[in-house]
Amino acid sequence: MKIQDLSNTEKVILAQELWDSVVIDQKTLDVTQEQIKELNQRLAKFEMDGEVGSSWSEVKERVLKS
Repeated sequence: MKIQDLSNTEKVILAQELWDSVVIDQKTLDVTQEQIKELNQRLAKFEMDGEVGSSWSEVKERVLKS
């Protein structure tokens, strides 16, 4: 079976099933110490900056323009 042969509905269902399987198995995801350090640095930077980022409407507009 090729993904291209699936209907859009079948693709969405497949994506949902894949995501659900990742969520269920999330405890088995290996995160390196390097990744943890990077995530902690990004979180600290975000907390210091205080900038909340872009609104959904701004993000949606940027995505639709590209």
